[in-house]
Amino acid sequence: MKSVQHWIGGALTGGDGRTGDIFNPATGEVSGHVALASVEEVDAAVAAASAAFPAWRDASLVKRTQVLFRFRELMNTHRDELAALISAEHGKVHSDALGEVARGLEVVEFACGIPHLLKGGFSEGVSTRVDSYSIRQPLGVVAGITPFNFPAMVPMWMYPIAIACGNAFVLKPSEKDPSASLLMARLWQEAGLPDGVFNVVQGDKEAVDRLLEHPDVRAVSFVGSTPIARYVYETGTSHGKRVQALGGAKNHMLVLPDADLDLVADSAVSAGFGSAGERCMAISVVLAVDPVGDELVEKISERVGRLVIGPGDDPKAQMGPLVTREHRDKVASYLDLGLQEGAKLVVDGRESSVLGGGKASEAPGFWLGPTVLDHVPAGSRVHTEEIFGPVLSIVRVSSYEEGVRVINDGEYGNGTAIFTNDGGAARRFQNEVEVGMIGINVPIPVPMAFYSFGGWKASLFGDTHVHGSEGVHFYTRGKVVTSRWLDPSHGGVNLGFPTNA
Repeated sequence: MKSVQHWIGGALTGGDGRTGDIFNPATGEVSGHVALASVEEVDAAVAAASAAFPAWRDASLVKRTQVLFRFRELMNTHRDELAALISAEHGKVHSDALGEVARGLEVVEFACGIPHLLKGGFSEGVSTRVDSYSIRQPLGVVAGITPFNFPAMVPMWMYPIAIACGNAFVLKPSEKDPSASLLMARLWQEAGLPDGVFNVVQGDKEAVDRLLEHPDVRAVSFVGSTPIARYVYETGTSHGKRVQALGGAKNHMLVLPDADLDLVADSAVSAGFGSAGERCMAISVVLAVDPVGDELVEKISERVGRLVIGPGDDPKAQMGPLVTREHRDKVASYLDLGLQEGAKLVVDGRESSVLGGGKASEAPGFWLGPTVLDHVPAGSRVHTEEIFGPVLSIVRVSSYEEGVRVINDGEYGNGTAIFTNDGGAARRFQNEVEVGMIGINVPIPVPMAFYSFGGWKASLFGDTHVHGSEGVHFYTRGKVVTSRWLDPSHGGVNLGFPTNA
């Protein structure tokens, strides 16, 4: 049985104190144990990062870029191994895990362009023989606190840019699927990153709180649920840190009557049930504008019936289990709640067949198949609360205007999509909807790495999104330098206020 430790100062360490169980979600069995960091172990990781920071800050941009390119090649070489670790501990199927790694690598590739991204501005002769120029410099030790649903991709939203900018990084991954973090740490070392620049502390709230309070941690990036994002933001900023905290979501897909319903059905099933719905950009609500609802639900249900549910390492499986028994039970409770609130249960995921295991409700492991609830009342709990599982709600609306109002009335503003063949309606939608990431006939509008990822309202706490240019700005701070190189003939004391001349 494996034991997952910390990575501090370029070496595995820890594991003698508190531990947590790691599960195989497909079987429900304990597959290993993970160390849960103490305050002292977090302090050791921050100390290692602090010691490594000055030399890495002073490393040339060429040197940093060379390390990043080598890391990118190593990650690409080991992508199958990384995906297998993700499948074994999270439960998502191997192809989905490979896609996660690929999207994370896009940020590594973006960070390889750091010499261009850190270029400042220069103005010659702003005053007589005076020049001004701007530069951006790293913060120091920065931390990332990441969720279980993307144990490789979400950390890669953070640390490639932070490290490329010259910072030292401490990662606190989810204790539910921690093994990917150690493989990434070993690959950084193999790529030539100096020991201490990248560290991993496994752990729970004790580790999180220490990172938020530690005086040597300058900035914290977080992705998770909205209540925890709010806590991270408020605690971190109260201790003088920069914080970007991405929270939860309830993403809607607005379907206009002129849309291609086959494309819509394919997109809704793909976006609703990929990763078993455990992703913040999942489409969890379809707003069907009259009169397309009945036909659309029929098409969605027909496609759901063909989905293959099974273990992540089975190549025939299209959707795996949920990450823990507790989370599966919470998600499943929304099926009965939906019925109580007046919805119609069109597809019951508890009845889904699991490869080699019978019905989802009876199979070992943390199973719940894809579920479709129709005629979900707008404003009900099933409609408004983040379920974070394979439950797709169909809300009927009478018009485009009602659909936009339903979206904008929601607590979250992470992602949304509109499906239509009307360019004017699409353009109006992107202007009127109060959401940070918009898809037009695209169900999961996750931006490419050179743009920034993040939502509005309760989906984001802080002023900056992750990766892209906003990520570079988050992990650096600006200086403006004004310089004068005087000729030998200057002289004289002048106590007057300096003016430009």
